[in-house]
Amino acid sequence: MPMSDTVKMEGDSAPLIEMEEFRGWILLDDEDLLVLDKPGWVVCHPSKNGPMSSLVGAARVFTGLDVLHLVSRLDRETSGLVLLAKNKGTARAFQMALQERKVEKNYLALMEGEMAEAVTVNRRLARDGASPVYVKQAIRKSRTSQRALTHFQPLAVVNGFTLAKVCPETGRKHQIRAHAQWLGHAIVGDKIYGPDENYYLQFIENGWTPEMGESLLLPRQALHARELTFHFYDHERKFQAPFPKDMKSFCQKQMGLDSRTLENLLNLNNQTVTK
Repeated sequence: MPMSDTVKMEGDSAPLIEMEEFRGWILLDDEDLLVLDKPGWVVCHPSKNGPMSSLVGAARVFTGLDVLHLVSRLDRETSGLVLLAKNKGTARAFQMALQERKVEKNYLALMEGEMAEAVTVNRRLARDGASPVYVKQAIRKSRTSQRALTHFQPLAVVNGFTLAKVCPETGRKHQIRAHAQWLGHAIVGDKIYGPDENYYLQFIENGWTPEMGESLLLPRQALHARELTFHFYDHERKFQAPFPKDMKSFCQKQMGLDSRTLENLLNLNNQTVTK
C-alpha cells in the first residue's frame, strides 16, 4: 500500500515526507498555483525538523522556490485540499476571495451517531479556558469570541454513524469539529472534540495506543476538505480532492456502504441513504 494511503501518526514527531509520495499528492502544478491533496498526518507549516517535515517545506523543495504563499491551510489530521500560490499576485487574489467570503468550502466528515436531518449551527467560538488542551475551542460568548456558521447535510446515516457534507461559511479555528461536538455528533477519530480530550495530550506525549484505537476507531479525525470554489469578478476556479481511502474503508466496513453507493452519494449529494 502506498504511504499516502496510510496514516503515519506518531505523536508530536511526524515522519518525514518522501518526495516520491509528495508527487502523488499533486492535483495541479502550473505557473501560479500548486494544489495538493494533503494526507491526514502532515502539518502545513514549516517545523524545526527540516523542510521535509511539513507540506510547505516539501513544496519548496519540489518547486525550488524560496517563497510560497499558503492560500488555504488545514489542521494536521484533516486531509484534503491545500493551495499554495507561487507569486504575490496570485496569493493576493485568492486570499482576498477568502477574506470577502467569495469561496464555497465543501468538506466530508464521518460523524458519531445518526443525524436525522440537515442542520445549520450559528454559534460563536472562543478558546476553551477550562480545557487542559490549549488549542481547544468552545461555543461561548465572550470578548474574544468570533461568529462561526456551519451547515451540516447528512449523506448516509447507517449503523450509528453519519457521512455528512459540511459547508462552513466562516473559517474559525476548529470550527467544524467544535460545532460537530456541540451537535452531539463528534467527528470520528477526533482526539480533542471526541470522547476524551486527554487523548490529545496522551498522543502528543506517547503516540497512538490500542486504548485510543478502541475508543476513537480511526487514528485521525475523519474530516476531508473535498472542494473549494473561488468566485472572482469575471470567472471562478474550482478544485476538488478525491475521497480519502481511510474514510472510504470506514464507510465500507463500519457502515456497510459499497463503492457504487458511495460514488453516487459523493457525485450527487442530493439524497440520503439510511438503513
